[in-house]
Amino acid sequence: MTINKIDSLTIARFDDRPSLGRAAAAAVAANMHELLDQRRESVNVVFAAAPSQNEFLAALVLDKRVDWSRVNAFHMDEYIGLPIAASQRFGNFLKERLFAKLPFRSVNYLDGNATDPQRECQRYTDLLKQYPTDIACMGIGENGHIAFNDPHIADFNDPAWVKIVDLDLACRQQQVNDGCFKALEEVPTYALTLTVPALMAAQYVYCMVPGINKAPAVYHTLNEEITAAHPATVLREHPRAVLFLDADSASAL
Repeated sequence: MTINKIDSLTIARFDDRPSLGRAAAAAVAANMHELLDQRRESVNVVFAAAPSQNEFLAALVLDKRVDWSRVNAFHMDEYIGLPIAASQRFGNFLKERLFAKLPFRSVNYLDGNATDPQRECQRYTDLLKQYPTDIACMGIGENGHIAFNDPHIADFNDPAWVKIVDLDLACRQQQVNDGCFKALEEVPTYALTLTVPALMAAQYVYCMVPGINKAPAVYHTLNEEITAAHPATVLREHPRAVLFLDADSASAL
């Protein structure tokens, strides 16, 4: 493991994906345990759903230090209009890998099939305000997005906390590259997402980014000007954020 810092962002590099996943899970579990040990009733954690999170989620499920009955879980984005049972729905992805495996205090889903998506944005915003995020666990997209804040719609000063977005071509193509969909035309064009301010409001941020396809995005995140043209650059301004890389994702640095 190698650790360094760029601006306020801590960068931890590992040899491979399993090592990255285990280290990230250990860090998140230790943080949750520490917060709960401060006699808090519960902690609030937002999770990302993507293949890049697989090793992290698998390791987190095995950690025995956390009293999961005191953890409120949220997820950070969801496609609009996919069938309820679709495996590509991010709520279903997280339910299979995490939410159904642990006795959470509560699991709070974004509903991509709500009859009124704008009202759903307000409902989820109200939940996030009621249960302020302690820990956000996320990734970075191939186009540099965090959650579904693609470069063309990312706003570091967004007044909304949850909003409806259209997905750019690079974002939709990544879903095919990741094997989540067989063809581009199958990928939804709209989604609900937590905004950049909602994500950055978390007290702690852990960002897991393995894989060679993420190397250009990691390079831009750490080397470009901090701007919404490269949404993940905002991580460099967070006072308690850690970026976890493997040899592949760090290969362009």
